[in-house]
Amino acid sequence: MMKSGLRPAPPKYQLVFENLRQEILSGQYRAGQKIPSEAHLEKRFGASRITIGRAVRDLCHQGLVERRAGSGTFVRPTAPPLAAASGLSFGLLIPDLGRTEIFEFICQGMAEAPHAQEHALLWCNAMAAPGSLAEERAWQICQQHIARRVSGVFFAPLEENPDTAGLETMNVRILAALKEAGIPVVLLDRDALPFPGRSDCDLVGLDNWRAGLVATNHLLGLGSSHPFFLCSSRRTASSVEERIAGFHAALAARSQPVDPAQVQRLDLEDDGALRQMITEHRPEAVVCANDRTAGRLMQAALAQGLRIPQDLRIIGLDDIPYASLFSVPLTTLRQPCREIGIAAMQTMLERLKQPDLPPRRITLDAALVVRQSCDTPLPPGEEREFLVQRG
Repeated sequence: MMKSGLRPAPPKYQLVFENLRQEILSGQYRAGQKIPSEAHLEKRFGASRITIGRAVRDLCHQGLVERRAGSGTFVRPTAPPLAAASGLSFGLLIPDLGRTEIFEFICQGMAEAPHAQEHALLWCNAMAAPGSLAEERAWQICQQHIARRVSGVFFAPLEENPDTAGLETMNVRILAALKEAGIPVVLLDRDALPFPGRSDCDLVGLDNWRAGLVATNHLLGLGSSHPFFLCSSRRTASSVEERIAGFHAALAARSQPVDPAQVQRLDLEDDGALRQMITEHRPEAVVCANDRTAGRLMQAALAQGLRIPQDLRIIGLDDIPYASLFSVPLTTLRQPCREIGIAAMQTMLERLKQPDLPPRRITLDAALVVRQSCDTPLPPGEEREFLVQRG
């Protein structure tokens, strides 16, 4: 059995601990200064009191802070300074961190990259009111990184609302603010501009066009003659649009006419919309924009009595940790998340050494992981993985 190469994400208390530790070592909190209360830290990091308490206790155990009964927690005078010559601080601006699984593993790859140990990754949490828009939270985090004068920012652009087409988006606003502050940016996973546009920043991520191509070719190779592509209508990312372009390219390579209805953009939270799509189009094979979309489609199809893969073949993209645990284990393309993180850190360090380099686009291939949702059912717990060769 091929096991996933993804590693468990670090617990949240560890992320809180690392951020506070780096703020202390970088001198943001001076010796003898009181750090914010645990109630304040709960709001800042969006974490529970238990999580904050454990992070603060670990700071105490490392001799960085001390608790004073009735007064609070203070930075110890003996806290060692961070080496200014080599220790750099990089900001994480990832609005989907904690909601989209791939970013936790990408961050882990950045932390494990060669030469990363001497640098710090700073994770911030906006103090925006509950229910505030993702755009507002992202802008607040951007301003925090600028105020801290970080050496660079890793930015995973916001997915755009289709209604914002033609307007200056928050992604553009964030890039302009960081550029004005003289802070280099490495984009993660997706561009900040709608596809096929490209921003003038380095980008590291999956080759999404090729992923869409490979996923579609897999279904065509199994005999599917009229596959569909399914994605969300609420928000879209350039990475999804690139996957759709790969879907179209696979059909064009086989001289298959493309019906606009083959790309379905639906409200994936609306079970009725999914049921209507299945009833109206009766798809026999679907490429899904990601594994979450595949899970929603699978749930709706099984509820309507369809058999997978006998009546409907489904393939996803990402290989999130529980894709193999779906009702029917999901065939998908596995993102090399750790390797993307390592490449992103290397790209940032190279950008700092050579700021005049032209913008670079570094894309990695995915591995096709075959499970039961597309092919003849395999024995329980088994899967096959293929590293797809470029042609």
